[in-house]
Amino acid sequence: MTLPAGIETPAVLVDLDIAEANIRAAQAHCDAVGVRLRPHVKTHKLIALARAQLAAGAVGITCQKVSEAEVFVRAGFDDVLITYNLLGAEKLARLRELSLHARMAACADSATTVNGLSAAFASAPKPLSVLVECDTGGGRCGVQSPEAAAELAGLIARSPGLIFGGLMTYPAAGTHGRVEEFMTVARDRAIRAAGSCATITSGGTPAMRTFTGSKVVTEYRPGTYVYNDRSLIARGDARVEDCALRVAATVVSRPTADRAILDSGSKTLSSDLLGLTGYGMLPDFPGAMIAGLSEEHAVVDLSGAGKRPDVGEVVSVIPNHACVVTNLTDRVFLHRGMVAPAATAVDARGRVW
Repeated sequence: MTLPAGIETPAVLVDLDIAEANIRAAQAHCDAVGVRLRPHVKTHKLIALARAQLAAGAVGITCQKVSEAEVFVRAGFDDVLITYNLLGAEKLARLRELSLHARMAACADSATTVNGLSAAFASAPKPLSVLVECDTGGGRCGVQSPEAAAELAGLIARSPGLIFGGLMTYPAAGTHGRVEEFMTVARDRAIRAAGSCATITSGGTPAMRTFTGSKVVTEYRPGTYVYNDRSLIARGDARVEDCALRVAATVVSRPTADRAILDSGSKTLSSDLLGLTGYGMLPDFPGAMIAGLSEEHAVVDLSGAGKRPDVGEVVSVIPNHACVVTNLTDRVFLHRGMVAPAATAVDARGRVW
C-alpha cells in the first residue's frame, strides 16, 4: 500500500466511510429486531465516533471504566452505563461526581459492590441506577442464577441512594436461547423482589448477527462492530471490506525467502489470539501469516503466500482484535479512501482505571 507523506509506520488507519456504514448497519439491525442500541465505546475510544453512533440512533453509550466515562461525560455525553463492578472509595467518589453531570448507571454482582455504591450515593442529590450482572454462560462476572439475580435486585431496591435498573449480561456468542431462558425467570423474580425491571441489556458484536429479537431483552451493547477485525471475519460475522481499522506496517527485513519482519509488534497489534492461528491478516498477501510477535517485530511466515513483499514495502494488517489496538496507540489516522488522512488523538486511550 502507499501512504501519504507524513505518515510513519506503524500507523493505525481508520476508514470513516466503512466505520459509518458499520454504524448504520448495526443501528438498522437493532431497530429491525426491536431493541435499543447502546454501543460500547471501548472499541474506538473516540468522541467523534461515539457522536456518530448517537446521531444514527443509539440511546446512550457503554463504558467499561470510570476513567473512560469521565472523558465522554466531559465531552457532553449524558447517558452512560458502566458495565463493571466498581469498588473502592476513589472510584465511587468519581462516579458520584459524574452523576452530577450525566445520567449514570452501574452494574453489580455482589452485595459488597452494592453496599459500596449505596454508601457513596446515600446522600447524593439523585439516586444511582444499578443493574444486576448475570452470568448467562459467558463465564466471566455475574450472578450464577435467576434466584441470585432477584435477591441482589431486592437488595439494590432497599439500599439508600440506589434504584434497581434491571439486568445485564455479556453472553457467549450463539447462546441467545440461554439468555432468553435465564432472563425470563430472572426478570419475573426481580419484579417480585424489587418492584420493577426496566432494562435487560445484552451484547455484543460476536452474537449480534444471530440476534433476531427477544421477548425480554430491551437493549443491545455491541462494540467491535464499528471497526470489525480478523476474529469477526473468522467467525463469519464480517468481511474484509467491512474492516475499518487497519495497521500500516513496513517490511524492515527479509532474512529468508519465507520470512518477513514488520515494524509492528505486540505494542501495536496486540498479542490476543482469540482462538486464531497467527496475529493478524495481510489481506493483500493471501497465505501469509503473522506467526509471532515480539515487542517491536512481527514475524511473517511467507511459505504459503503466492506473492511476497519486499524490504521497504508498506503492508496493510487487519488485527485479530481491534479494541486492543485502539488502546495501544496515542493517535489514529481518520480518512475516507486514504484521501487526506488526519491524525486524531485517541480521546480515552489508556483510560483503564
